[in-house]
Amino acid sequence: MSLDQPRVAMLSVHTSPLDQPGTGDAGGMNVYVTDLARALAARGAQVEIFTRATTSRLPETVPMDDGVLVRHVPAGPYEGLDKNDLPGQLCAFTAGVLRTGAARARGWYDVVHSHYWLSGQVGWLAADRWDVPLIHTMHTLAKVKNAALAPGDRPEPVGRVIGEEQVVAAAHALVASTAEEAGDLVELYDADPGAVHVVAPGVDLDLFHADVPAGPVDAGALADAQLRARLAVGLPLDEQVVLFAGRVQPLKAPDVLVRALGEIARRGRPVPLLVVLGGPSGNPRAVAELTELARSLGVASRVVVRPPVGRRELGAWYRAADLVAVPSRSESFGLVAAEAQACGTPVVAAAVGGLRTVVVDGVTGALVRGHRAPAWADALTGLLGDAPTRSRLALGALRHGRRLGWEAAAEAMVKVYDLAHDRVRRGAA
Repeated sequence: MSLDQPRVAMLSVHTSPLDQPGTGDAGGMNVYVTDLARALAARGAQVEIFTRATTSRLPETVPMDDGVLVRHVPAGPYEGLDKNDLPGQLCAFTAGVLRTGAARARGWYDVVHSHYWLSGQVGWLAADRWDVPLIHTMHTLAKVKNAALAPGDRPEPVGRVIGEEQVVAAAHALVASTAEEAGDLVELYDADPGAVHVVAPGVDLDLFHADVPAGPVDAGALADAQLRARLAVGLPLDEQVVLFAGRVQPLKAPDVLVRALGEIARRGRPVPLLVVLGGPSGNPRAVAELTELARSLGVASRVVVRPPVGRRELGAWYRAADLVAVPSRSESFGLVAAEAQACGTPVVAAAVGGLRTVVVDGVTGALVRGHRAPAWADALTGLLGDAPTRSRLALGALRHGRRLGWEAAAEAMVKVYDLAHDRVRRGAA
């Protein structure tokens, strides 16, 4: 049996693919779920995404694209719950998912694909009830996050670690974004190596591109595209701009960039303009605390914080920047880095997790070891002061980013679904 056009029940309990990335718990996982679902549907799959309803105003179902339907499942109060409160609502969420399955013809879903450990707990039961394989994508791992905590940040609770271990044991297939994440699943969670598959996420190349004419691209064309982008987003033409796009939280570490700006100012060097596109996550005062840090270091005038923008506009912001910075303390992949490179902008990233795969050091950007301000100040000033190297990295980033479309990821994912079905059949036999 081949699942060339599978019917997929996709689970994303704690964050909806319809939410704006960069706010609350919405981030790269939202983009991943959305783009994967659309790419699968483009191949003929039918995908239904189950997510928790967060307001009574949401319709029960929302068509997101041809072949993709979002289902809002009531589970607990609509408002006032954050991600850490949701384990207590998994029973209610599971009941809603199973009721939908009961209304379908028996055997309608071919696979359950869950995202993040909360969804994995629900998927474990749904896949068992429907007698189909459970495919699970972790997105982040508690044990990895706890090993790389920011100063003062809270570790992930033991309950999450246990929940992840249960999902790893129950899943018929585990999808990792990089070989390093696959190794973490095997070494830290005792995953069966035969059940772990590496499928690199993609980039929506219709949204994230260099805005240059078709054909060979040179540094001049990228410079012209940057000028157009700056005019479009309202950035000054005579500034050197470093862009951070993501949630303002310790894990994503925008404070590392502010401290680097303080170090650059202390050295008496020109301080670039840092633009932060993102909202608070977990701590409602996160943005205020970031601006207070900039003020204490004397660089408040060089830090601009703006709310997150839509994905099409985000592409223009990537193109407008001289550098995109990704100082995360942990990343299973690093979607911002991939999107920025597809736009032809070099990336300065922390040498952690999947960023070491997404960013090719010295070819598409630079990897920085650790999170100390002097090292980041060195990396930023070094590239901003070297226009020829920056131009070379921009062209390398563009070539690399253009190879990261979602079509290949969707094709690889369907093969994982097939292998999981074979695993279930062998188990039944």
